[in-house]
Amino acid sequence: MPTTGYDENNIFAKILRGEIPCYKVYEDDATLAFMDLMPQSDGHVLVLPKSPSRNLLDADPRVLAPLIARVQMIARAVKEAMAAEGITIVQYNGDAAGQTVFHLHFHIIPRWSNVAVRAHGRGQEKAEVLEGFRQKIADAIKPG
Repeated sequence: MPTTGYDENNIFAKILRGEIPCYKVYEDDATLAFMDLMPQSDGHVLVLPKSPSRNLLDADPRVLAPLIARVQMIARAVKEAMAAEGITIVQYNGDAAGQTVFHLHFHIIPRWSNVAVRAHGRGQEKAEVLEGFRQKIADAIKPG
């Protein structure tokens, strides 16, 4: 059931339909996780539901429980694979909050002491770098 105001042509909808490639870290019947092309830190991953919703505020509550479980699972894998000291998880709701793609998604951003987070959208990372991080993180995922 499409959410009111949901744009079926947003970039994440196109990725979900296979129209645009991504560096896939994890996928199941309800969730897709992939590398952010313009990462704020090394190993920055995006996690989104396959069902349409603009953001957390209009998401079907039945989608949220399995989604947050996947966010937790992938955050653990990112932390382990990247040897991160911590993880920042961000989720934006609306223009004023900084949301730029209007499909519900979570940012998993690995963090280290004394390493600043880069500005969002600062520039695209090299393909070979993203693929290297993708493989490390995918290998660290422990479904369960």
